[in-house]
Amino acid sequence: MATAAQKIILSPSRDIPFNKLVLSQSNVRRVKAGVSVEELAEDIARRGTLLQSLNVRPVLDARGDETDMYEVPAGGRRYQALAILVKQKRLARTAPVPCVVRDPSTSILAEDDSLAENTQRVPLHPLDQFRAFYDMRRKGMSEEEIAAAFFTTAQVVKQRLRLASVSPTLLDIYAEDGMKLEELMAFTVNPDHARQEQVWETVQTSHNRQPWYIRQLLTETTVPATDKRALFIGIETYEQAGGSLLRDLFQTDGGGWLQDPALLDRLVAEKLKTLAEEIAAEGWKWITVDTDLPYGYDQGLRALDFTLVDLNDDERAAREALREEYERIEAEYSEADELPDEIDQRLGEIETALEAFEKRPVIYDPADIARGGVFISVDRNGEPVVDRGYVRPEDETPVGVEDPDGEAEATGTEVAASGTVQRAVITIGGQSAEPEDDDEEDVIKPLPERLVTELTAHRTLALRDAVGANPQVAFTALLHKLVRDTFQRTATSGASLQASVNHVFFREQGKDLAETAYAKSVIQRHEDWKADLPADEDALWDWLAVLDDASRMALLAHCVSYGINALYERPNPYSGSGVSQSGLDRRMAEADRLARATGLDMVDVGFRPTVENYLGRVTKPRILAAVREGAGERAAQLIDHLKKGDMAKEAERLLADSGWLPEPLRLIDHDEPTTSDTSEGEAETALPAFLAGEDEDEETAEDPEAEAPAMIAAE
Repeated sequence: MATAAQKIILSPSRDIPFNKLVLSQSNVRRVKAGVSVEELAEDIARRGTLLQSLNVRPVLDARGDETDMYEVPAGGRRYQALAILVKQKRLARTAPVPCVVRDPSTSILAEDDSLAENTQRVPLHPLDQFRAFYDMRRKGMSEEEIAAAFFTTAQVVKQRLRLASVSPTLLDIYAEDGMKLEELMAFTVNPDHARQEQVWETVQTSHNRQPWYIRQLLTETTVPATDKRALFIGIETYEQAGGSLLRDLFQTDGGGWLQDPALLDRLVAEKLKTLAEEIAAEGWKWITVDTDLPYGYDQGLRALDFTLVDLNDDERAAREALREEYERIEAEYSEADELPDEIDQRLGEIETALEAFEKRPVIYDPADIARGGVFISVDRNGEPVVDRGYVRPEDETPVGVEDPDGEAEATGTEVAASGTVQRAVITIGGQSAEPEDDDEEDVIKPLPERLVTELTAHRTLALRDAVGANPQVAFTALLHKLVRDTFQRTATSGASLQASVNHVFFREQGKDLAETAYAKSVIQRHEDWKADLPADEDALWDWLAVLDDASRMALLAHCVSYGINALYERPNPYSGSGVSQSGLDRRMAEADRLARATGLDMVDVGFRPTVENYLGRVTKPRILAAVREGAGERAAQLIDHLKKGDMAKEAERLLADSGWLPEPLRLIDHDEPTTSDTSEGEAETALPAFLAGEDEDEETAEDPEAEAPAMIAAE
């Protein structure tokens, strides 16, 4: 007959007056570092109860009999916390304390119970702590109350509550130890659950699961608050305009990330326009505004002379006093190894004040202002930068110069008789600052001259790359120029051989130019040759003399390519600077010859019409015409009802693989007239169709069988 298993009998619990309890010497917790008994006392007082009973044993007398006292081998911190409350008279000495009373005859040692109580505990999982905080917050407790209850900071509570913004799918993965806490915290930077899960799919099998990389992926479509545009307008202005921020409570985020780049750019443009309008009141002819002015933006412009505003007597006296004080302090501490902090601070204040005297306003000649312009940008610290006083080559003609018909040339630089100044032409990011009517007339207007210049910069750089890679064409181009210079010109000056390459710089360029494949190809070719060339100029001849023919031709092609100029610019018939209409016509014709000779196709080298480089810069009829040509009438009908911004975006998508090019990038047959109805003898200069605004929808005829004449180098 089987015997029944003996049942476990748990030790009984009962209330014992506090003054009947003593701390046992068998308690294994001896080290007090990191143990806060005071906080536990406050928690007991707030709750009015012990959440866990004390484990006690009767104290035995010398004969082994039980006394009315009990020792506490397990629960020493709770006992000490109660003792603090008794000492503070917040708890009566005889207050009953819930205790589990162990049988003194048990074979389990008191040290065993004490050790088990401290080692058998499992720390709370951070996710459980978050859920507990979340439930308390949801039931009415504030973040500060929760923090006070658990003796932590409100920031820690906010951090734990922020985990609520993480996708439940990711929380489950974390709960199953599928990711680290630091990785989970990184996902809180973006509350979009779908995006979080996309990023997790990306990184979970990647070698890089670092929290910083997760944050980077989650904020890649945002703008850091440290961006100069955000610093320029201020986060408060952005938020007041309805913009939202992403914040990282677990890391120093520099102010967070702005989620609405379009709103940010609009606010920046509005503030820059306001600043530009204030400066326009000074009478400048033009003002160019951009948060990032291109490298060499002032190339080819003449800087105006100016004079500084004179100091008055009081200002001169103040400046001299500061200089004397500075010299006196320097002399007094000349032998000192280190300056006292207050003296060093004072010297810094004097230097700042003296610099302010040197940065006083400047005065320009009113006539110069009338033909000059200003550049406005933003520096890396978000401060506006105003660079005044530049004259473009086409504006060098003085007011009142007679044109061929005997009439004064209207340059737009005159000051009205009433004393009012001209209205400056303000461009922001390459586009006019004047508001554009979305309900445009159903006509195709001429392309803006700046846009044509930017597009032809693409073609120039692509031609430079094509010629640099084609020694035969480069040799023909150079020989053509040498023959022309030798047999068609009557005067030479300077060096013994009048053959040179003038580098062509792009004063006006789109922001995408530097990132094109042809730009990178030209730069790489240049750096490769530069690395091979001898540093000593005297050794260059010897190096070239022994170079093999193939390398010589390749180097010749590269050097000649830097003189390629297919840029459109406004003709200037009244000044020695700039280009005449006939010169511009010849430039464009020769560029077409080079393009045919090298086989250059702007589509093949990677140019695609985008919102930034074309579609967002032209009128709606031109966008529709482009889609109609490149993608067909049906595609044009699909977008003809859209607002201009949306239309441009859709057009970019529709034209991406169509092979369509803006007119300035196409090959033009220069044997055909470029304007219509221009009678013989008229003073008007011929303009390309895309500038004249006539016959713009007609395909430009291109004769692939035409014999390419000898190439000539761009001037």
